[in-house]
This record gives sequence, structure tokens and C-alpha cells, in this order.
Amino acid sequence: MLGVQQIAVGAPDKSELRRLWVDLLGVERHGEFRSERENVDEDILVVGEGAARVEIDLMMPIDAAAKPRVDVPALNHIGLWIDDLPAAVAWLAARGVRFTPGGIRRGAAGHDVCFIHPKGAPEAPQGGCGVLIELVQAPPGLSPLSRLGPD
Repeated sequence: MLGVQQIAVGAPDKSELRRLWVDLLGVERHGEFRSERENVDEDILVVGEGAARVEIDLMMPIDAAAKPRVDVPALNHIGLWIDDLPAAVAWLAARGVRFTPGGIRRGAAGHDVCFIHPKGAPEAPQGGCGVLIELVQAPPGLSPLSRLGPD
């Protein structure tokens, strides 16, 4: 793990979140993401630059009656930069970590992602201890290994 890539906060209506994060705290809005499949409408905010850049995703469900409920819990998930996502997923799976359906896929910010399920299950007993954890493939240059250069 290399660092925090994002935090995602959900509410039934993201306008309340905008008032806090954008209007009051002054965090800059950099984009948006909408996915019917994931039942999410989100604003993507950014604080920091370079290696200290962290997204704050303000999320609301497209359909309040459908799942997943991106506003429950309110702190929906944290995202962690990972230097080799496929290797990390294989290593964690071999140790009983439960992942959400969908496997590794392209995320809202354009990076490959995979989610650790908040709860374990009999076949994969280790979950996120109540927190959805997003593993995010780090871009080139973020990993200390990518800065070593050729042998």
C-alpha cells in the first residue's frame, strides 16, 4: 500500500455534501461520475497535488430504493493506492479476503480498482471490518518501485 487515494462520502442528496465540502470548506470540484450499474451519482473533489493528491467523492444514489446504497454508511469507502493491483488482489484472496462482485475494473477516476467487501463470508472470512475498501492501481511514478529504473 502506497497511501490514501480517496475517501467517499454519501448522502441521500449530495447538495448537502456540496454545501459543506465545496461552499464551506472550499474544496475544488474536478469532475463527476454517474453509473446506473453502481447506482451512484458523484462529484469528484480534489485536495493536494502530486503524491499528496486525494480525491473526496461526494456520492448519492441514483435510485434511493436500489442497491448498492452509496449513502449507507455515510462514509462509504476509502481508496488506497496499490503498486501492483492484480498481484495484491491475488495475494489477499489467497489469504481469505472477500471482494465485492465485479473484480478488477476501471473506476470513476480512470484507474483500475477492486473493492474489499465490508463483511467476510464463510468462503472468504476476512472483510473490511465494516468498511468498504477500494484498492486503486497507482499510476506510474507514484510507486517507489517505479522510480528505481531498469536494473
